[in-house]
This record gives sequence, C-alpha cells and structure tokens, in this order.
Amino acid sequence: MSPLRPQRVPTIRELLAGGGRSFSFEFFPPKTDKGARNLWRAIRELEALRPTFVSVTYGAGGGTRDKTVDIVERIATDTTLTPVAHFTAVNHSIRELRHLVGRFASVGVRNMLALRGDPPGDPLGEWIQHPDGVAYAEDLVQLIRSSGDFSVGVAAFPYKHPRSPDIESDTRYFVRKCRAGADYAITQMFFRAEDYFRLRDRVSAQGCDTPIIPGIMPVTQLSTIERSEQLSGAPFPRELAARFEAVAHDPEAVRLLGVEHAAELCRELLEQGAPGIHFITFNKSTATREVYNLLGAASYLTPPLTA
Repeated sequence: MSPLRPQRVPTIRELLAGGGRSFSFEFFPPKTDKGARNLWRAIRELEALRPTFVSVTYGAGGGTRDKTVDIVERIATDTTLTPVAHFTAVNHSIRELRHLVGRFASVGVRNMLALRGDPPGDPLGEWIQHPDGVAYAEDLVQLIRSSGDFSVGVAAFPYKHPRSPDIESDTRYFVRKCRAGADYAITQMFFRAEDYFRLRDRVSAQGCDTPIIPGIMPVTQLSTIERSEQLSGAPFPRELAARFEAVAHDPEAVRLLGVEHAAELCRELLEQGAPGIHFITFNKSTATREVYNLLGAASYLTPPLTA
C-alpha cells in the first residue's frame, strides 16, 4: 500500500457521519492514450482540492470493467484520494461479481456504487438478467455488503429512472435499495434545485433518511445539453435552455454561463441542507475547479471530511 495512504481507508458512511459536507468528483475510463493522459492530469489537478472521494464509472454492459478496475486500483495505491468504484450487474454472474469485490478489497477499496446498469448498445433496450447473476440493484447492494466491511452507495433520479413507470414507483424502488443496505445515494445529473428537493421530500415521506448527494454537471458547451438529456432521461429545463440559446453565438459565454449556473445551483442546494456535491467532470478539471472556487466550497467543509 502506498505510504501516502492511511492503513485503513475510511468508508463514505464514516465520512458522511463525521459532519461537514462532501465534495467529490466523477471520472470515466478513457478510450485512447490521449484520453488517459487527460484523465490523470485532471485527477492530479483535482486531488489538490482534497475531495471527500472520487468515483470511476462503469460502461454499459460492463464494457469498461477492466479499465474501471485498473483506474480505481491506481487511485487507491498511487494517490491520496479515496476511490469509489462504480459496480454494475449487467452481464456478470454472482461469481464474477464476488471476484471483482475481492479484487477491489485487495488494494484497500472499501467504497462502491451499486448500479444495475444499462444493456450494452442500447441503454433503453431490454434488460436481460445474467442466468447466474442478480436482477436488481438492491440485490447487488446485498451481495457487496455480505462480502465484507464495505460502504455501498446507489443511484437516485430526481426526475425518475427512465424505466420506472411513474414517480411513485421510482421512489419505492429507491427506498428498497436503501433498506437493502445502501449508506448513501448520488443523483443523476439535474439542473433545477427544486427537482432535488422534491426527490428528498418524497424519500423522507417514505421514512428513509439515507443521505442523497446531488450530482452536478456544468454545461460548458451547447452539445452538453443534448447529452445530458440522453444520460439522465430528463428534459433540460426550458427556461435555462433559453439562457444558453441567448449566448449560443459565443462559445466562451456559453462556458461562463454554465459555470455560473452550476455554482448558483450548488449554493442553493447546500444552503438548503444537501449533504454535499458530486461533480460530473467528463475527465476535465477546469470548469469543476472554477465552480468550486466560485462556490467557496472549502468554506462548507467544516469540519473537513478527510481521513
């Protein structure tokens, strides 16, 4: 184990229970050597901000499994960061899932985000359970928790999961994941604070107090708007889209508006009791650092959530 890292890495459960607010960053496995260099540059630049944790996504159908594992292992052994490994059930047997849990544990990774995952090729295509696998995210939560001293997070959807028939069903499914053993949740990206507050109120009304961390992605170019709708399954707010359309002729103005809006959104969320912010970075650090600085994020970290 790296001399930079304490002998026992804290769990997200412990970090959230310690007071203060969580600030974290999400990365994805790159496809090219250039992408890999950009990823590690962003990781090193954001490491200086001392985030509570960083997470690494897992491609649809487990398509980036090996890259995800390699990146998480390197973060665990070569940096001061606390990694959270995204973990999906798609195309994996229970035996394979337990093997992956063991591999993460062998390098000191104790934090995971349990997701059922999307089918390969078409995220909205038919979801087919592996004949020797698990059917739902709550099953994956139970599998990980039964494998050792791990902290497990799950996904939350401010709008609703694209596969859920309605908001009420989506809320019930979420609460079941929490009661299966989830310690915290991270939302899919959203762009209006009220969407998060409605989610929090719905969950609270069901008697569930699992901390829900907002997932925020700064809009730095107009193409991000369309991409956000594809990723989140939620329509981009019309009033916000109009603000971006007004400066569409100026790419730098679009970027600055995106940073400003993200900072405004984060500030409102934190002032209304959100337990932290999870920044979706797309492996770039500039906009995220600008939002962090505009927000004065360090001032919210009292006491600091660090090991």
